[in-house]
Amino acid sequence: MLWGMIIVFEVHLAAARSGDDFLSAELLEETGAQVMTPAEARAVGFEGVPDDPNLRLVAVAPRDKGFVQGALDRAHDVTGFRVHEVDM
Repeated sequence: MLWGMIIVFEVHLAAARSGDDFLSAELLEETGAQVMTPAEARAVGFEGVPDDPNLRLVAVAPRDKGFVQGALDRAHDVTGFRVHEVDM
C-alpha cells in the first residue's frame, strides 16, 4: 500500500563539522523533518545507504521541500545535497 510521496534530501556534511545541528530546531519542528544517520535510515527501510559518517538523510513532506532546501543552501556544514522523491 502506498502512503504517498516524501522528499528525501541526501545531505553531505563537512568532515570537520561541530555537530548535527545543520538544520535549526525551529525548522525541524515547523516542518516535521526527520534527520537520520545512514544506520537509522536503513533501520526504517531505506536500502542502499552507504556507511558514511558525513552523510545524513532528511525526510520531509513535499509541501516543505522549499523550506528545507533553502536552509541546506545556507548551512555552513553542508558541502552538498541531492533531492529524491520517494513513494511510500
